[in-house]
Amino acid sequence: MHQFQNILFVSHGIRDEMEGFKQALSLARNNQAALKVVIVCPELPDSHEEYKASYGDFLKERIERAIQATKAELMLSDKELQISIDIDYGSAPAVRIIRHVLRNAHDLVIKEAESREGGKGFEALDMALLRQCPCPVWLCRPIRHSRDRIQVAVAIDPVNDEQIGRDLALRLLEISRRLADNCSGELTVISCWTFPFEEYLRDRIFIKIPKEELNKILAQTQTEHLLALETLIKEANIGGRYQIQHVKGKPEQMIQKVIEEKKIDVLVMGTVARTGIPGFIIGNTAESVVQQLSCSLLALKPNGFVSPITSY
Repeated sequence: MHQFQNILFVSHGIRDEMEGFKQALSLARNNQAALKVVIVCPELPDSHEEYKASYGDFLKERIERAIQATKAELMLSDKELQISIDIDYGSAPAVRIIRHVLRNAHDLVIKEAESREGGKGFEALDMALLRQCPCPVWLCRPIRHSRDRIQVAVAIDPVNDEQIGRDLALRLLEISRRLADNCSGELTVISCWTFPFEEYLRDRIFIKIPKEELNKILAQTQTEHLLALETLIKEANIGGRYQIQHVKGKPEQMIQKVIEEKKIDVLVMGTVARTGIPGFIIGNTAESVVQQLSCSLLALKPNGFVSPITSY
């Protein structure tokens, strides 16, 4: 069973997006999926309306050349992938992209991450898609390794009070496993644990808790968190090769550190902690994590998430 069947690639039409096209075409090939390219660009002013057709032809030809160059690099034949191209003129690009998703039942959006100083985090358009797009969003950055060495990681929180959070964690494991199988074959599972009261209890004059007792509590917390993670992995039945990075610390501080140490190319993570609340789009922890990332990101939302954007 393939992960994605109807992929939408978002282009600005005038940038060098070869890295994004490589990842999009590779995913479409691996999933035997339909791939559509939508070029989102500003509306031409009324005084230049006569140039709209020729400008659109120019943008489409540019994208077609980029697709052909990418196919040649990936050694794909024209028959292997059928790709359609559309142009959407106007303002509010995030809204227009999401409406394409809703109207055409796309199950994955791919685009290159907007350029950002320092190479970490994401700009406004990308964040809007992470917050509001109903389907998974893949934001591309350059891949460091060849296809059979691409490093895939998944960020998992195994402690969920609600079933919807647990279901999302299982989906993250399943999708990242399949993605890793198409790459290096090894999956890195990252999970961060903390004892929230540690800083309040350690070395406080007015709280007389022995250091040995506090260390015992920390060790127990670590063991219980790891057991929950291992139980979740077993329930997901992901199989294959994987390694666990069970690290102490806050996710927004530790996940990027693991990515740098393990030279991770793609991180899979969830961006919403709950659903059913209009306007509740992305959790604070998830937002802090993605603003530290330097790699490509595949972000999923829980089942039942409803975008605040409507089809029309």
